[in-house]
Amino acid sequence: MSADVKFDNIWVRFGSFVAAREVNLHIKEGEFFTILGPSGCGKTTLLRCVSGFQNPSEGNIFIGGKNMAGIGPNRRPTALIFQNLALFPLMTVRDNITFALEVKGVSKAERFKKGEELLELIALPDEGDKFVGELSGGQKQRVAIARAMAAEPDVLLLDEPLSALDLRLRQHMRTELRAIQQRVGITFIYITHDQGEALTMSDHVAVMSEGLIDQVGEGTAIYDHPESAFVASFVGENNMFHGKVSDATPDFAWVDTDHGRFRAKNAQTQKGSLSVGDTAYVFIRPESLKFDGNGEFENRVKADIVQAEFEGNFWQVYFKMPGSDETIKLSMVNDGRALESEIGSQVELGFDPNLAIALPEGPLASE
Repeated sequence: MSADVKFDNIWVRFGSFVAAREVNLHIKEGEFFTILGPSGCGKTTLLRCVSGFQNPSEGNIFIGGKNMAGIGPNRRPTALIFQNLALFPLMTVRDNITFALEVKGVSKAERFKKGEELLELIALPDEGDKFVGELSGGQKQRVAIARAMAAEPDVLLLDEPLSALDLRLRQHMRTELRAIQQRVGITFIYITHDQGEALTMSDHVAVMSEGLIDQVGEGTAIYDHPESAFVASFVGENNMFHGKVSDATPDFAWVDTDHGRFRAKNAQTQKGSLSVGDTAYVFIRPESLKFDGNGEFENRVKADIVQAEFEGNFWQVYFKMPGSDETIKLSMVNDGRALESEIGSQVELGFDPNLAIALPEGPLASE
């Protein structure tokens, strides 16, 4: 079974503090949906509203079309995987997985059968008799997922379950989680502050800031077409130029900055697009910034190379803007250029207006 989840004008208040405001989301049945945002933005509060551990101050949660108002956590068709996993160290892996079934009074034979099915699902068919302490971090993650799945929920809720793992294991578990979700076909609602997790695994992503949903869309749309300065500065890396719009069409805006006049796509946001006189940011991704000694690009800027980091296949190059403390970054495939020897030199950089985006001035992720 699987179910859709609807947030209908959800507000959550703790005294004078507003943790979530005007949240309207529709998560489709069977999709992997991620709520992405920095610590304290309200994403875990929303997850608690779905699970029933937190009641909204206003609005309603619907699961499978049914209003969850007044329905406690134990009666909702959900299962929650906590950040610390909460596995039982003195139980075997199989007993951990089937614990909820034992509480429900399911027979030992049926529990064993279900446990074997779930061990197969998470690719740990021979680990059922081991204790949790004998497993690796990634294996523990899979056991926690299997234990949640044993209750046959319509919606699985995951609160930053990979945050305690090292980078290599986190990257591996992204693939594992997505594969498990696709095999079982139930709705996953995933909470994270890690953009890589959100973009890699999700069908759709909601970016959240200070209790509000800033943007909802597929990962590629969130990355390539941010609709606010916060989303542009939070999701992935971006170089940023601040200035005023001197000309604008429905497609492009020309922004006068301290480092030159740049043309960029005029973003279509919920509040409309930029007009002449508006204060704006121009964002350009490091991978879209290029060396431009031949004057190929319309948008050009001079900068001093201050650092070059070699990463094997790639170079990460950092520049200081003349006359200021601002820095920008360029990411490029290693083409054999000895960039370390160019540190301290001034170069010309450029970028395609179609790969840059102009957005209204607003809060940034770093603020």
